Amino acid sequence: MTTTAFVLMAASIVVHGHRGARGVLPENTIPAFEHAIDAGANYLELDLAVTRDNVLVVSHDAVLPESICTGGAGTRVIREMTLAQLKQWDCGSRANPAFPRQKTVPGTRVPTFDEVLALADRGSFGFNIETKISAKRPELTPSPDEFARLIYDAVHKRGLENRVLVQSFDFRTLHAMKRIAPAIRLNALIGREDTRDWAVVAQESGAGCIAPEYVLVTPERVRKAHAIGLTVVPWTVNDAAEWDRLIAAGVDGIITDDPAALLAHLHSAPPSRAAPPQRP
Repeated sequence: MTTTAFVLMAASIVVHGHRGARGVLPENTIPAFEHAIDAGANYLELDLAVTRDNVLVVSHDAVLPESICTGGAGTRVIREMTLAQLKQWDCGSRANPAFPRQKTVPGTRVPTFDEVLALADRGSFGFNIETKISAKRPELTPSPDEFARLIYDAVHKRGLENRVLVQSFDFRTLHAMKRIAPAIRLNALIGREDTRDWAVVAQESGAGCIAPEYVLVTPERVRKAHAIGLTVVPWTVNDAAEWDRLIAAGVDGIITDDPAALLAHLHSAPPSRAAPPQRP
């Protein structure tokens, strides 16, 4: 691959801010999403849970982690709390120890999905929405059909159907969303333990995008995916050398905890920077 070709490929990468910008601000919070928007991220990647009173809220975990959320009382299980009870918890005062550059924002609450969708007027970015659901823990969420319906109703209310992606490891919510709103784009999330062919994953999920853990990406897999019309957006990558490897492999986008850093990396791609060799 020539340096010119690599630079062009870098310029085409779609940047997804993972949990907003977890590398620098508390995850899945309004400050993190605002940071990603200001940086120029193409998508805000976020996770959804559902309260006892059936309000969609933005949280990666069904149970509020002790490491980052403090100050509330009683249960930490989101499905067992009303929205009012959930809003008593402070999820911005403790920095995540896995991210040494992360700044705290004391008093930051878990936002509702609608509060995040309200940011849409600040730009033309999209929303990459993950349903946090598991058949092994049905008590933590509504049914897949109800979950998908709540998402669709929130998105439709704001007229954002063409700006959202819905992704999940649990394909039941993808199937439900396809029944409700066939035009909404779907991403199939897969982890490193999933050795299936991506064409099989796409068929089983009904998704037009494969979102693999980054270690699964090879140029050959990306070429095969593109040949059948799939896009490939790996997760979650914060290392410049890995960014370059993924760019050279031909991925369509990258999910990262630091969208500002990835965007700076993509835009700098100087002619002197040699593209890494493609791996078989």
